[in-house]
Amino acid sequence: MRVTKALADENRIRVLVALQHGELCACQITELFGLAPSTMSKHLSVLYQAGLVESRKDGRWIYFRLPNGEAPAMVKQAIRWVSKSVEGQPRVRQDAELLKKILKLDPSELCKRQCQ
Repeated sequence: MRVTKALADENRIRVLVALQHGELCACQITELFGLAPSTMSKHLSVLYQAGLVESRKDGRWIYFRLPNGEAPAMVKQAIRWVSKSVEGQPRVRQDAELLKKILKLDPSELCKRQCQ
């Protein structure tokens, strides 16, 4: 049920697609979606509780990534399904272009900007 709940929101689907490009800092994800940090934190928490993302803390930064090879089959299938379902969607292409720009920015500057 947690996986189903996690997949029932467009923003969480978009997070999964963005993480296909690799690990991202919470600040980078928040910047990509333009949502309040608290809102993004809730979305990431739902994904984490469903096992659809993993996280690691490095100092004051929290990084998210798709699960590694040891993830349950259901989680792997859900991620593959999401990827195939949204392939070629305009919103996904827009996110990919914006993510390229965000990855060029210093995450500490993003965090400062979001905390103001």
